Amino acid sequence: MSFAIHGIGTAHPPEYLTPEEGLGVARFMAGPDVRTSTWLGPVYANSGNNRRYLVIAGAVVRDILNGTRLTESPFIPTPANDGVGPTTGERMRVYAEFAGPLALRAAITAMAEAKYHGEEITHLVTVSCTGFLAPGVDLALICGLKLRPTVQRTHVGFMGCHGAMNGLRVANAFATADPNARVLVAAVELCSLHYYYGNAADKLVANAIFADGAAAIVGCNAAAPVGRPLSLVASGSCVIPGSIPDMAWTLGDHGFEMTLSRRVPGLIAKHLRPWLEMWLSDNGLSLAEVKSWAVHPGGPKIVSAVEESLGLTADDLAASRGVFADHGNMSSPTVLFVLDRLRQQNAPRPCVALGFGPGLVAEAALFM
Repeated sequence: MSFAIHGIGTAHPPEYLTPEEGLGVARFMAGPDVRTSTWLGPVYANSGNNRRYLVIAGAVVRDILNGTRLTESPFIPTPANDGVGPTTGERMRVYAEFAGPLALRAAITAMAEAKYHGEEITHLVTVSCTGFLAPGVDLALICGLKLRPTVQRTHVGFMGCHGAMNGLRVANAFATADPNARVLVAAVELCSLHYYYGNAADKLVANAIFADGAAAIVGCNAAAPVGRPLSLVASGSCVIPGSIPDMAWTLGDHGFEMTLSRRVPGLIAKHLRPWLEMWLSDNGLSLAEVKSWAVHPGGPKIVSAVEESLGLTADDLAASRGVFADHGNMSSPTVLFVLDRLRQQNAPRPCVALGFGPGLVAEAALFM
């Protein structure tokens, strides 16, 4: 059995940051050691990103760039928090305000496309790694969509950029176990809340590429639908050897802290293909038989590493680079943005989705 997707919805905050604005913010926030650096400019200029939608953009960014404090935002440095930024508690209060409504917007779009009504949803899977809140995003969706109080809830938390892939695996298990299941998966991330204020190079690079967004998918057992919906038929996971120190996502006193070493693209380039060929073979396919690719664009070097490892072309990964250019890296929802873009383009199948997260772990999903 498999999980047939009947609707996909995406959403992002209303305001965005350009690379030029991002560089201006970075120079102000990172302190004197970085303010006059020559290496930070090319990071933004060569990021491959044109805009990033953020919940703390707009008036807050104008305050930062103009040297004003009209918004009184905790994200504007003060003598008390210079070099570290808001406390984790202050950042979580912003998460509590914005995460639920953003996830709800994506879910409403997915439900409308699928022509599902709230009372039909039997299982709700939420995905997020940028905030903790209880009652949380699940309750915001239950109330906003008028789901039944008996809907079965599962949360996939703190799994990083491949979290939506884990959420889809859970949805597939529910749909396979219960032919009557109707499953909603909603991933929402507010990466901008964890903006780093120091001068560590890897964290400053992360500041340049991460963004905010939400995506939702609804579906059911593939035996039930009419037509030929996109269907998840298999998933796989692989811990890349020798990579534990290279990507991490940890809780700090002043936000969640990203570790992203320069070795990550090389590790992906070296280890991805052998595992993926074996996994595809277990599912009756060769690498050459895959017709489209939904690769999580963790950054330009990550996409290029996948391209190199698998012998793909620029056209094969155009959707991934396009989503990154238009939205940045939104962590877990991003691969669903790519999948939706491919679906709208009527991309051929089989389609393989790939995501990478702390561990370093590669996750794969096969769609027919």
